[in-house]
Amino acid sequence: MAEVIRMPRMSDTMEEGVIVSWLKKEGEPVKTGDLLAEIETDKATMDFESLWEGTLLHIGAKEGEAIPIDGIIAVIGKKGEDFKAALAEAGNAAPETSAPADNTSSAEPAVSAASAPNAPAKTAAPASTSDSDADRLKASPLAKAMAKESGIDIASIKGTGDQGRIVRRDVEAAIETGGSEAPAVSVAPVFGQESYEEVNISQMRKTIARRLAESKFSAPHFYLTIEINMGRASDARQRILEMSGEKVSFNDMVVKACAMALRKHPAVNSSWMGDKIRRNHHIHVGVAVAVSEGLLVPVIRHTDLKSMTQINAEVKVLAAKAKDKKLQPDEMQGNTFTISNLGMFGIEEFTAIINPPDACILAIGAIIEKPIIQNGQVVAGKIMKVTLSCDHRVVDGATGAQFLQTVKQYLEEPMMMLV
Repeated sequence: MAEVIRMPRMSDTMEEGVIVSWLKKEGEPVKTGDLLAEIETDKATMDFESLWEGTLLHIGAKEGEAIPIDGIIAVIGKKGEDFKAALAEAGNAAPETSAPADNTSSAEPAVSAASAPNAPAKTAAPASTSDSDADRLKASPLAKAMAKESGIDIASIKGTGDQGRIVRRDVEAAIETGGSEAPAVSVAPVFGQESYEEVNISQMRKTIARRLAESKFSAPHFYLTIEINMGRASDARQRILEMSGEKVSFNDMVVKACAMALRKHPAVNSSWMGDKIRRNHHIHVGVAVAVSEGLLVPVIRHTDLKSMTQINAEVKVLAAKAKDKKLQPDEMQGNTFTISNLGMFGIEEFTAIINPPDACILAIGAIIEKPIIQNGQVVAGKIMKVTLSCDHRVVDGATGAQFLQTVKQYLEEPMMMLV
């Protein structure tokens, strides 16, 4: 009898999934291990491999449609087999005829939070034929988003992926060859005209919104800010490069300093469990990474036991996977403390929302050159402000302040991190 395929649970927090694209069509043969579809979960867009062999008799979920866990998405069986009986047995009657695809309701890729404010305003207009054709092309979600942001007609790009699928490298090649010109915008202003664009919320954005709202409104946050002189850290960073030939970033140094400080202040390396406080004996530091649809937090495990060069290598690999939506769920779980760094954007100071189940998160600002008083003289200093957000149910003000003092000591005397 035909096999009814249901929406799988692809992460521990997943409640529903969105079919981004079907990689097989109704009537096509399917082998074990073939890619059936791309499914967007609350954490990433993942490939869904077939565990069955036969013919794809029926597709029960449209592209862009959100399906709850265990919801029916397809039927696989012998060619010509009556799949309606299998659907009826599964408790879901089959439609009399397949409904035509509704091209006007297909979901568009989410607009990048970082790029949206700078995007040119466009008047809302009905979907064109070329847009509908682009939706039916075999292309990864990332490739579609990149092509849209760059103003490139994705239908003009030749895919080099599996079965001619358009992937990231194809769009990058098109951009390099001059295909990145922005779409023409009328120079004649139309006074009094208003327009807007509505963007479908991705599963990732839904989960980020829910988790951060729960954190902000359930955990009583308080904030502690301290200035750190990064002059010696800058010198140590240069010395590491000269001696080993390996680069470390200021962020790597902050991660290492926090991990060592957490060993001295276990109350900060804790979690609120409702009727008890969990003191974690291991130290797993999460590092927030900005992606097009929000923030992902890959986790550096046993951070205190790793060197700064090891931390640097691991952060690079995980950050690249995050931006390519290749992070696995276990690479984003188990954090006991989190760091968020906006210094590279010139942000001098900010506060961050605690990343559950942590009790604290450290917000890192830019390193600013300004005059400071040292040994009674005014000298040039490299000052970085950091702000610790604390859950007052777990961490008291004095505890948080002592933790920051230890982080400051490590960064102002980086040789202490090597002994």
